[in-house]
Amino acid sequence: MLNRILMLALMVLAQQTGFAQKKKPKVNLVPESKSFYQARLNDEDATYFTPENFKITNDGKTDVSDELQRAINEVKLNYNFGIVFIPEGIYKISKTIYIPTAVRVIGYGKKRPQIVLADNAPGFQEEYPQDKGNAKYMFWFTSSIPKEGQPVPDAGASTFYSAMSNVDLQIGAGNPSAVALRTHFAQHSFISHVDIHAGSGKAGMFDVGNEMEDVRFFGGDYGIYTFKPSPGWQFMMVDTYFEGQRRAAIRSQESGLTIVRMTARNVPTVLEINPNFYEKLFIEDSRFDNVSGPALVISNEGNAYTQISLRNIDCKKVPILASFRISGKQLAGQGEMYKVKSLTHGLQMASIDAKPVHTTVLDLETLKTDPIPASKDIPAFPDISTWVNLKTLGAKGDGVTDDTRAIQAAIDQYGAIYVPQGWYRITETLKLKEKTALIGLNPVSTQFILQDNTEAFGSFGPPKPMVESSQGGSNILTGIGISTAASNTRAVGLKWMAGANSYVNDVKFLGGHGNIARKRPGQEALSNSSHVGNEQHWDTQYWSLWITNGGGGTFKNIWTANTFASAGTYVSNTSTPGRVYAMSVEHHVRNEVRFKNVSNWKVYALQLEEESKESSGCQPLEIESCDNMLFANLYMFRVIRVSTPFPHSIRSWNNRKLEFLNVHNYSQTKYPSTVPLYDVNTGIEVRPWEFNRLVIDNPKPRAIDLQVGKTVQLAKGFEFADGICHDSRGNVYFSESRARRIYKWSASTNALSLVADFPWEPLSLGVDTKDNLIVVFKYVPKPGYLLDGKPETFPNPPDAAGTSFSGWGNSGFGTLVYAMNPDQPEESMHLLQKVPVEKVTGIVKTLNPSNRRRDSGDFLKVSINQFQECWLAPDGVTTVPVVYDLARSNALVEGYPGKVLYGADEYLKRSVRFNVGPQGHLSEPQLFAEKGEFSSAVDSQGNVYIADGQVYVFDSSGKEINMLETPERPSTITVAGDTLFITGRNALYAVKLK
Repeated sequence: MLNRILMLALMVLAQQTGFAQKKKPKVNLVPESKSFYQARLNDEDATYFTPENFKITNDGKTDVSDELQRAINEVKLNYNFGIVFIPEGIYKISKTIYIPTAVRVIGYGKKRPQIVLADNAPGFQEEYPQDKGNAKYMFWFTSSIPKEGQPVPDAGASTFYSAMSNVDLQIGAGNPSAVALRTHFAQHSFISHVDIHAGSGKAGMFDVGNEMEDVRFFGGDYGIYTFKPSPGWQFMMVDTYFEGQRRAAIRSQESGLTIVRMTARNVPTVLEINPNFYEKLFIEDSRFDNVSGPALVISNEGNAYTQISLRNIDCKKVPILASFRISGKQLAGQGEMYKVKSLTHGLQMASIDAKPVHTTVLDLETLKTDPIPASKDIPAFPDISTWVNLKTLGAKGDGVTDDTRAIQAAIDQYGAIYVPQGWYRITETLKLKEKTALIGLNPVSTQFILQDNTEAFGSFGPPKPMVESSQGGSNILTGIGISTAASNTRAVGLKWMAGANSYVNDVKFLGGHGNIARKRPGQEALSNSSHVGNEQHWDTQYWSLWITNGGGGTFKNIWTANTFASAGTYVSNTSTPGRVYAMSVEHHVRNEVRFKNVSNWKVYALQLEEESKESSGCQPLEIESCDNMLFANLYMFRVIRVSTPFPHSIRSWNNRKLEFLNVHNYSQTKYPSTVPLYDVNTGIEVRPWEFNRLVIDNPKPRAIDLQVGKTVQLAKGFEFADGICHDSRGNVYFSESRARRIYKWSASTNALSLVADFPWEPLSLGVDTKDNLIVVFKYVPKPGYLLDGKPETFPNPPDAAGTSFSGWGNSGFGTLVYAMNPDQPEESMHLLQKVPVEKVTGIVKTLNPSNRRRDSGDFLKVSINQFQECWLAPDGVTTVPVVYDLARSNALVEGYPGKVLYGADEYLKRSVRFNVGPQGHLSEPQLFAEKGEFSSAVDSQGNVYIADGQVYVFDSSGKEINMLETPERPSTITVAGDTLFITGRNALYAVKLK
């Protein structure tokens, strides 16, 4: 007892005399900012904000406002785009600095440079009711250099390539209306590697745009205060941090916040949505810590536009997860520490055929220990001391010199290559090594380019990439534009096969909108091929970005808007995990994005936009035979100039475990896509334009009840289906010529798939004896293209005369033939060679025009013409005769030496029977029936089916024995087994024959 009294006395004495142990200070859990660019990068076209070049000091004692503005303006005026480099140091400013389109401010040094708004800076104390943000800004991104006495031209939908990176910002004391950044810019504009200390200021950022990475916000009323981005797209945030905001970390409306790996700590609210407005909010792999009020304040809770999706959010000391303004309803947390496994609020469909229900679904899990934060999926760059400068290795980057050898030599020798600003012309594929990193800093001022009609990328052939990654490697490609020009028919911008730890960031595929002319002092301006005025080259190249053969990794801040390409992005044949963060795909003629045989991908903030002239008939998104994929904050937009309808934004084919969270299908006109999603093999349409969640998981194909003599629809949604044929297994193939698509109807699954969408117009299809698919196609030589120094020409066969089809706009092209394995189309396609007929022995099958339109009356003469050449199929025993009428024929009819063949005289609407000779020549024509149009077929009994408005059936003697009614006019037909398959204009049909 005495000891206890003595201890208490000593404790009181210690407190009175100041010897008590002091309370341990709080440990700062946030590390200091780390410089991303720790050394100077040399670039002759960049501006360096140093005391040698400008009247400044970097000790924070002198005001550098005017000189910094001068540096930024010089880049815009002299080059039209570019970079201002700011070295390590402290820079004081006292007024707003304006950053116009395509100018980037980038810091470097062992520590990030810090730009500080002076205490009590003039004008940063007042309210500004006339300003949208009611604020004054340290940095304001603009569409152009502001002119004195005129309104500031705020950044907007055409403000591209602007950025700030690796610079810390601080608002000094006594600036209550200050905001560090105003960033209402569009594609390829971003903020990255920036700490913003807003202090007693209003906010760190106002009016967000496009994308940000590794940005941390400290203090302020808000970290971010934002309205709708330009022009109503989503906003992507990756690896961000908020702490100590007085009102909320984020305040927003209509901003499409797509957030991955965010921490919000010591704030009253994480996100507050403005009253009477909606938000499409997606947050994943994030943490909320010590949030005193509701973490989320949600407005317009009953509206379909309000879409809230949370996944894997760790919460500590967050008593109220969400509060709804209108109803007052609250979603409570679960103890001191818990995980939000999922929260979905809005219009939801648990399956593709489920009734849409507006609901809230919450799944919480109590946690006993602090969870491990989610791992970053953006790889670390090689140490900057290992980077080599491409121009010091011999590349010129002048847009004229062929830099192929210099670039490839650098790739072969070095791992990390810094690519200074310049336009680097290449003439062959650049092939990356396993760990190659190509690092640029502005994709409009740093480009790999082709000239029109580059020989290796022209003529006909399989896809040929400008840049090709390694297979399964850890490649990095960032800050570089890729331009295939207008006239390079084999070109692919980037073929990516690298692994899950690879990275493509800040890459622009040029050739459509977003081109900016390059100029240098004393030089003539240089610009890439514009899509305007080059309409004849639209949709004549392969896909811009092709991810295939196990390719994966992280793809961030990509803009692919090349109107000359058949699609902006094509992902095929990969199960390697992939992540897309903020990809904008626009202005293609036929397809924006295709996924085929893809699994384990997450696609965040994918934006699809259709323009009136080039893409009013474009299919925005095609997803086929995919598994385990997420699409979050998917926006599909048809611009205000579009004046024609389109049936659906997404075509889904044979997919499993697809989840869509927050889908926005819209236009300012009455012509958004009629339905956002159409599932091809079930025929189900998803009707709501706006919804929070939809799951597609292997829906059962529609029941097909084939009955003898009854025409049954198998699939629909085509603009003009023809070219039909079948293989030995009963699979049926057909095409859409203008849309350049080839389809397969599977005999084993009774399901349709899309085989190919190559930029070559398929005219008719056939198969050889080994089931290789044979494609007769239209090839238009490009003016100015030289092959071995000579123009490429394709003279017509001698039988072109006699049909008016050979003129009036139908001349100047070649009719050629390629073959492919339909299960591996991209890898196997190849041009068939013409050979003399007399050199081919043992012909088993010939593929002849099913119909000829001969308006001069020479049908019989031309049909029995003794053609001298043929295309030889891969099996070596199937031939296609070199005759002009292949250019007009809707299908191919199979001929077998020693047997008969039926051909249609399309002009006179009659069918003629021929004998087939040993070399495939036709002879002994006999009028068979006064019916005939595009196609005919023969069953195992020798009965002949002729398409002519309906399908007429004749026995082998020419007697009409039946007529099969079809829901629409048949175009082409084929008999596979005991079933007649029919392409109508808009659908595929089948009739069971027995």
